[in-house]
Amino acid sequence: MQKLDKHGQYLGMQIKQISPGYAELSLVVREDMANGLGICHGGVTFSLADTAFAFACNSRNNRTLALNCSITYSAPARTGDVLTAVAQETVLNGKTGVYDVIISNQHMEKIALFRGVSYRTRQQIVSNSNDD
Repeated sequence: MQKLDKHGQYLGMQIKQISPGYAELSLVVREDMANGLGICHGGVTFSLADTAFAFACNSRNNRTLALNCSITYSAPARTGDVLTAVAQETVLNGKTGVYDVIISNQHMEKIALFRGVSYRTRQQIVSNSNDD
């Protein structure tokens, strides 16, 4: 997934940890990520959270898609900040899951809270067959 995630690569996202139902990613806020008020554009923060959500809900090798996502911004991020998104599965029930993502800066200040709802398909991301 990471090799195909051109948007995450463009933003400079780094994967810190992935385990079943969990993902931790980070990025450094660059000058070109600032909005018209001189703070980090909310879309950058959302992208980081959404990508952490994607890695967490796809961590069991089933192609999983977002059904709904929402974010609440609690503090501004600034150029030079290191943002870390920690995605944690809170519910996995059948084909749907709920994931909470906390985005913090390098001072452990919470920047945003994100919640994503996922739909898990039967399709694998990485084939386990020897037919390839």
